[in-house]
This record gives sequence, C-alpha cells and structure tokens, in this order.
Amino acid sequence: MTVHQPPAGARDLLPLDVTQKQWIERRLQDAFRRWGYHRIITSTLERLDTLMAGGAIDRSTVMQFQDPDDETLGLRPELTASIARAAVTRMAELSLPQRLYYNANVFRRNGSKAYGGQQEFYQAGVELLGIDGAMADAEVLLLLGDCLRRVGLQRWTVVLGEAELTRSLLDPFPESYRSRVREAIARLDRVAVETMELSPQLRDRALMLFDLRGRPKDVLQRLASLDLDDDRRRVLDNLKSLIALVESIDPELLESVVLDLSLIETFNYYTGIVFEVVCECESGTRLLGKGGRYDRLLELYDPQQRRCPGIGFSLNLEDLQQTLLTGDRLPTNTPASDWLVVPSTPRAQAAAFSCARELRQASELVRVELLLEEFSDGDRVRQYARSRRISHLAWVTEHGDVQQELLES
Repeated sequence: MTVHQPPAGARDLLPLDVTQKQWIERRLQDAFRRWGYHRIITSTLERLDTLMAGGAIDRSTVMQFQDPDDETLGLRPELTASIARAAVTRMAELSLPQRLYYNANVFRRNGSKAYGGQQEFYQAGVELLGIDGAMADAEVLLLLGDCLRRVGLQRWTVVLGEAELTRSLLDPFPESYRSRVREAIARLDRVAVETMELSPQLRDRALMLFDLRGRPKDVLQRLASLDLDDDRRRVLDNLKSLIALVESIDPELLESVVLDLSLIETFNYYTGIVFEVVCECESGTRLLGKGGRYDRLLELYDPQQRRCPGIGFSLNLEDLQQTLLTGDRLPTNTPASDWLVVPSTPRAQAAAFSCARELRQASELVRVELLLEEFSDGDRVRQYARSRRISHLAWVTEHGDVQQELLES
C-alpha cells in the first residue's frame, strides 16, 4: 500500500516550509506592486493547444488529461502562455501596457527522468504586455534585480542572451543540422559540435558561439566585428542601447550581468533578449529563474492575430528557498501565537471562546490560541505556553473575568 506517500513527483510543504516560502513571496510581491504590477490568477488546467504555445513548448513536458468530451487538457508547465491567452481574450479592451504578476504552481514532466523527481513547482513572476523597446526591457531587468536584493540573495548572476541574434548566427547551418547544433549549444556541449559532420567553416562558426560570453562591453565589441546584415545590426544596436541604459540607472546590476550569445532557451517563443538568474552555492551553480521577450506569442491567441509584444520573467521559489537556507535571512520557526486563553474550569469554556474572539478582533495581526486540554496547575500551563513560544496568558473564569499574565522568556 502506498496511501501514506504522495505520488511520484509530488511533495508536501510542512508549516516551516510554508512560512519560509511566504517570507520570500511577500518580498517579491512587494517589489511587483511597487513597480505597478497587478496580480493575475489563471486556470491551472488549460486546453493542450493553449499550453503548447504554437509548438514552442515540447508536448512531452505537459501532464495531459482527457475530458469527457474527448478534448485533451493539460496542467500548465509555465504561466506565460496562460497569461497570453487571458490577456488577448479577457483584457483586450484594457489600455496598454499591462503590468501583471503571478504567484502559482506549475507542473512539468521530463520523460523517464521525472519518475521520483519533482514535477510540481512554485513560481513567482511578471509579464509586461503591449510594449517593446529598450525601456521596457530595462524595466524588467531592473525589477528582477530589485527582487533579488529584497530577498537578500548573494552571489547571483544574470546571464543575458539575444534569441533573434543567436538564431541568425545559426541560419548558415543546413536545416537538418540546425536543431542539433542549437541543442548542443544550449547544453554547452562542445564535443557534440566537434563530432558533427560539418564543414570546417561551419564547425568553427558553431564553436565561436560558445565563446561569445563575458562582460557585456567585451562581447558587444566581438559582435560588432562580425559580418551582420542590416536587420541583425539593428538588433545589435538595440542590445547596446539596453546595456547602456541599465548601466546608467543601476551600474551595480550591470556588474552582475554576463552577456552570453550561446544562451538558448528551451521555450521557442522568445524573440528578443533572454536571460537566466544563476547563483553560486555550496552545491554548485543553481538556476533560480529565467525570462525574456516574446513579441509573437500573444498573436497566436488573438482571433484577429494582432501583434502584441511582451516580456517577463519567473523565479523558482523552491530554488530560492534552498539557496537562502545557507544564510540567516529565512525564518527558522513558524510564527508563534501571541496569546494563550486558559479556561479556569470546564464551566469557563464558553467565556474563554468569547475572550479569544475579543482579542482577535482587537488586532488583525494577533494570533490567539485556546487551551483545549485540562491542566491541574498553573505551572503546567506556563510550561506548555513556553514550549509553544507564547508570551501572554489570559486566565478566564466562568463569569468572564480575565486575568492577564506576561511570561518571562
């Protein structure tokens, strides 16, 4: 029997886990709200076509279901496609840009590797819809930096790429090899490229992509020396403008940015900048989140196929929690109650409930517990309260008289 275990890929969050998760969520949501973003909640269950984002998401990663009408449904593997669908169908009349944030669970299957591994994750993130350009890209990157600082994260790096520019550098490869080269670069697998049956010129070109990584100004200088057409040169100029804008506003953030033209995201809907947040931990490098620009995604869900640009990012709450556990920022205990209300006799139970209600009504933030057991003496009550880190006692008689006591720590 396995009724005592969660299903493979699922896990329970115990009260301390929840306390720490909420500590992170509150700080992220505070940043989102201060930047003018509003929360959106989309359906956990979506039509499979919605989740596939026009083929940009691998079908094998989606947990699928068949409904009674024989329609294939799935659990969302990420939030961007669901928010895109909601924005163009339910928010089309609202003024642009729309600033939206979310805090939700997602589900992702990774083939046979997923058995026994986690398949449900918690994410928090933002989507900035209806506007493009360097200012919009800069806002999202600066907001990301604000979020990471608010949770007290140390030793983090933003790895920044440019999807359109990277794809253009792959155009010379034969179509039959393009996806293989792309996958090898995404995995940073130089050996795979070196063993492909490519001409020396194409092999050198693929290996060159691995070396387009480093300080933004250095990589931009290398890119400027490449033979690019007018469209790609315009993309490069936009990237330079973004780097210069971020540097002028937040030089410290730019010090944490690595420009990497080998960065290729697994979700194919990205059209402009793409980025990942990584952190150096005792166990190695941990991926904390990712994002990018997707200017052609929303039109997939629009009946008139109107263009609506977008950019956003998501942060993985479990990875943030595990990273922050090595420091001293996260709570180490669940919140303690402020009051323990003690009925002096069995006949005082109703009066004790009334006393507890009055204490709760006095403040929205107060936590009040009732003593549900009968203890023979006051010392045992005080010992019980201290074991639960409760600082105030309210002794209640059957007539409703209350005697308050502050426990010494």
